[in-house]
Amino acid sequence: MKTKLLLFLSIATLQLSAQNYQKIHNKAILVDTHNDFLMQTMEKNFVFDTNLKGKTHSDLNRMKEGDVDVQFFSVFSDGDQSNPYAFANRQIDSLDAVIKRNPNKIVKVFNSKELLKVVKQKKIASLMGLEGGHQFENDLGKLEALYNRGVRYITLTWNNSTPWATSASDESSPNPSKGGGLNSEGKKGLTAFGKQVVQKMNSLGMMVDISHVGEQTFYDVITTTTKPIIASHSSVYTLCPHKRNLKDDQIKAIAKNGGVIQINFNSGFIDPSVDKRESAFLEKHKVEIDSLKKSGVHPFLAEAAMYQRYTDESEALRAPFDFVIQHIEYVIKLVGVDYVGIGSDFDGILLPPKQLDDVTDYPLITKVLVEKGYSEKDIDKILGGNLLRVLKANENN
Repeated sequence: MKTKLLLFLSIATLQLSAQNYQKIHNKAILVDTHNDFLMQTMEKNFVFDTNLKGKTHSDLNRMKEGDVDVQFFSVFSDGDQSNPYAFANRQIDSLDAVIKRNPNKIVKVFNSKELLKVVKQKKIASLMGLEGGHQFENDLGKLEALYNRGVRYITLTWNNSTPWATSASDESSPNPSKGGGLNSEGKKGLTAFGKQVVQKMNSLGMMVDISHVGEQTFYDVITTTTKPIIASHSSVYTLCPHKRNLKDDQIKAIAKNGGVIQINFNSGFIDPSVDKRESAFLEKHKVEIDSLKKSGVHPFLAEAAMYQRYTDESEALRAPFDFVIQHIEYVIKLVGVDYVGIGSDFDGILLPPKQLDDVTDYPLITKVLVEKGYSEKDIDKILGGNLLRVLKANENN
């Protein structure tokens, strides 16, 4: 009888926990600061307001299903794009078209006040982040024009450096991209113009994003900015020593600045064993990849084709789900619960962690946080409250 009672109480507790986490998840404002779907539109002609299950990590209906309240869509081009500013505007045009067709589901917002109004209406609040400062072509007028179209953060560099800021890829690589890994002043970090960029963003109310930038650029930003900054899609270097991740001193500097670190889901950025295994996978299929590239396929898409072709092998490369939680908790233990959030990188990565297959799986994060004993207040901060605080702090009210 006692055993049956204990079993009943255990089942009842699990059921209560399940109901509790879903309620907390639905009530919270979930903010994801980095989704690359717009590149899926540009490269594969995928349309966001169609059913893309099994093809992408995201589409409009699945985003609603995962209770995403606020989505920053990444506007991206690599350093080889010949007309990056025009390409950026084409991506914004594609998002605007989706929003125009679906006014009852998704709305473009320009500030935190509009954002909260849209969320209250149970619609997705849409903003944008420019991934790579090269896209405004060293022209502060173009930067402001992008702000006027709804871009609310700029990742100062992508993997390629700009003339005014050096990237993490170039600062740490023995074979940096064109420019030799140095800025136009022959140094690492921000040039005088780079500091003007940060100051211009501060004056507009546009968040400065340090994901992808080199360490010297990072510290130059810290000493230049007058507003809290973000890392829109980065994880923890101590747990996974990848050049795209943040070291403890950087995390502490962001916390002191009042900013926030948005944890990236990419398996290679959260699980230190993935990088070597992924390299072996790509080497194994090098002949096929090279053949695709010779036929004119973009290198990223050529590699992506291997993950789709060899599903069992690619599935084995994915990090365990718990690694995402480990990175979130590391930041919390180091600097506190006020400085961490979510920047998934969905549709810009090939290997999300296991169980996080697409945007419908966000509630799993809430579930685990509830099980670990985090309060509803703290979970609200992690899911989106911290980012909203930084967004509002950047605005010129």
